[in-house]
Amino acid sequence: MTAGNRVVFVDGVRTPFGRAGEKGMFWQTRADDLIVKAMMGLLERNPAVPVEEIDDVAIAATTQQGDQGLTLGRTAGILAGLPRHVPGFAIDRMCAGAMTAVTTTAGGIAMGSYNIVLAGGVEHMGRHPMGFNADPNPRFLAEKLVSADALNMGATAERLHDRFPHLTKERADAYALRSQQKVSAAYEAGYIQPDLIPVSAKTAEGWTLATVDEAPRPETTLEGLASLKTPFRPHGRVTAGNASGLNDGATICMLASEEAAEQFGLGVKMTMVSFAFAGVEPEVMGIGPVPATEKALRKAGLDIKDIGLFEVNEAFAVQVLAFLDYFGIADDDPRVNEYGGAIALGHPLASSGVRLMIQLAHQFERHPEVRYGMTTMCIGLGQGGTVIWENPHYKGAK
Repeated sequence: MTAGNRVVFVDGVRTPFGRAGEKGMFWQTRADDLIVKAMMGLLERNPAVPVEEIDDVAIAATTQQGDQGLTLGRTAGILAGLPRHVPGFAIDRMCAGAMTAVTTTAGGIAMGSYNIVLAGGVEHMGRHPMGFNADPNPRFLAEKLVSADALNMGATAERLHDRFPHLTKERADAYALRSQQKVSAAYEAGYIQPDLIPVSAKTAEGWTLATVDEAPRPETTLEGLASLKTPFRPHGRVTAGNASGLNDGATICMLASEEAAEQFGLGVKMTMVSFAFAGVEPEVMGIGPVPATEKALRKAGLDIKDIGLFEVNEAFAVQVLAFLDYFGIADDDPRVNEYGGAIALGHPLASSGVRLMIQLAHQFERHPEVRYGMTTMCIGLGQGGTVIWENPHYKGAK
């Protein structure tokens, strides 16, 4: 941060991401149990952290009801065994819930109110489908504040294709294929597994241990992608293959002030430089990362050319392509989503922001020539969010 206490990313973990629905591995697993398991895993692998010094717990969820409601930060903290004096709260910014949990608590660290915090998110889209039981105000449509498309994320992606016709379905499919291939390569290299916390899950066949993501399809081909239906529009361009799926999963990270990290001997994987959120037309919400990134760069005094690694949430391939196209970055630039993204791994809504951070932190360790990296995502109802991070392992450009 440019003022106040510097905020560091100590560590982050996540559960494997499951497919939503009755056939998914977490169908019979509670949402709060997912975030509790992730939280316990984070604390177990960071034994130097004095849990009594944790100042707050912020956990996000988009559909806050049932086992995904009841002030998740507080209930998860109690269930994970944190001391009763550690408070907690729930937060919602749809897809950027966990990202907002991070930036909100980081602000508390920067002004000196917090020393150590836990921030993350959970989404059980099998138990709690996006928007379930929501009651949008009729004024949205009656007064034409937004179009009906604005309330359907797939329709907003089709609109993005309309606005940028050069971002064709063929380009989207090619991008989606690379995401699957990158995830497969990252798994083969062992880059993803270290940050996954195994979860015991009850299935129709009995108990199992979930240790890997369920959604990736390494067998994907361009021919297969081209043949998929376009559910959001007849003869459209958005398919199940070039969009993220419906998923269940949880993420959690630990942030601290630089002083607290030094005092308690905590590792530092990243340092926060700046963050920003911005609003756009809800009908083309996928373009949200563009103004958010411009704002975050401005606050940091940086240029897009200063960013050496990008973690862009793949809600839809066209949304990532619109971001890359705007900044003059090639579709297949190796700096972008080196380990693949949500098209292959899944997008359990409010949890995804920290998943981006976990992957960026791992890449920083392998790329000491990179000084700055970025996590960015589009957000439902027309928003974008971006966080810029500095690599503590930076040794100068090659």
